[in-house]
Amino acid sequence: MATVYLGLGSNLGNRQLNLQRAIRLLNENSIITEKISSFVETNPVGGPKQNKFINAVVKAQTEHSPQKLLILVKSIEKRIGRLPLILNGPRVIDIDILLYNSLKLESPQLIIPHPRMTNRHFVLRPLEEIAPELFKAGKFFLPKQIKSLTELKI
Repeated sequence: MATVYLGLGSNLGNRQLNLQRAIRLLNENSIITEKISSFVETNPVGGPKQNKFINAVVKAQTEHSPQKLLILVKSIEKRIGRLPLILNGPRVIDIDILLYNSLKLESPQLIIPHPRMTNRHFVLRPLEEIAPELFKAGKFFLPKQIKSLTELKI
């Protein structure tokens, strides 16, 4: 089983309900949530003028590979009603893979750890709430043991 951290966000419709539905669908797809942060209302970053987001981070366990996990979270986004319209635009749901064990992965479709997570307070605050061991003196750090797919033999 892999430990994964996922960032969730919504700024359209019933934002809280959208996050709750995403968490339910994650569990139904063998992405078993262990911890869920508080839901935090935040201002949007980038993109056009839009409503505030509700954001959260979940810690989950899964046997899915990173690539399969990406396919599943994108299908969950679509099922909830996300449409790829405007870059950084409003969305019913957004699910980002933040961390996958101690994996470092760079492919055209997926980068782990998430490349912008350390610049996003709406990720770091909820992440620190459920995984304080990833922080020292209030600052996030990537574990030194972070490894590539080749090193992990996945």
